[in-house]
Amino acid sequence: MNERKRQVLLTAQRLFINKGFSTTSVQDILDESRISKGTFYNYFSSKNECLIAILEHARNEASVRRRELLIGQDLSDKNILIEQISIRMHVNREQNLLPIYEAVFHSGDDDLKTFIKNMFLAEFSWLSKRLVDVYGKEVAPHAADCAVMFFGMMQQLLHVWSAVSKEEIDTSKLVSFVMRKIDSIISGMIDANDIFLHEDVFHKLNSDQGEEMETKAQLLERLTGFLELLGEETRPAAKQYVQFLLDELRTECPRVFVLESVVRSFREAFVGLSHEPEAHELAYKVWSYVDSKG
Repeated sequence: MNERKRQVLLTAQRLFINKGFSTTSVQDILDESRISKGTFYNYFSSKNECLIAILEHARNEASVRRRELLIGQDLSDKNILIEQISIRMHVNREQNLLPIYEAVFHSGDDDLKTFIKNMFLAEFSWLSKRLVDVYGKEVAPHAADCAVMFFGMMQQLLHVWSAVSKEEIDTSKLVSFVMRKIDSIISGMIDANDIFLHEDVFHKLNSDQGEEMETKAQLLERLTGFLELLGEETRPAAKQYVQFLLDELRTECPRVFVLESVVRSFREAFVGLSHEPEAHELAYKVWSYVDSKG
């Protein structure tokens, strides 16, 4: 994502929050961004696609942060899972996305509602897999039920908290509380062999919405183009991390542990630089490639 497109997204996001999604027009975005209609439609086919790009960026940000938390860690560490769940809430808060989600729910736009639904299904699917990592394979038949109950409890507690308190909720405290409730629920479900949702329900519901994974060749092309784009002002160390990734990916069998050890440093090397958005997007692509090989 180039800097100009990123600025258009930030402007659109601010308008969607302050003015409302349904009452914000493409012309409003053009006026605020000071771009032509042709430039906007070169980036996005519609206002809906612009909104989807904003939400996808936040999803990818949370995904990268979650994945980085696992570097060198035990998958069964419950505290890591608590941090990972909290990250999505932190990103939504940092980017002030809750008003946008509310606007989508009340927009009546079927395409946007479908997109949000699939995002939620992907989140349920992710949590159900991580619950198996933490609690063991015997939990697999119950993981879908527990993922739904986990997020359901969190949502209702958040609703009540916002109704009775003006203080910002302690996200980690909330997630830890719900995790303790899931501890007791899981053991009871296993003992009773109690199952409501089939364990692969999210995979079936979301099977046609999965993100297309980039091939190694496509990833190499992206990284090569990115390296060529970097100017003299870019820190030498930042360029070296790009080259490290390229060198490893060019091998016949790229080593996952090497990619894992480099990709976070690569992303952090571009923090505060003009190419930070592109570096973040590439980090997400590399993590997706790593996980596809895992």
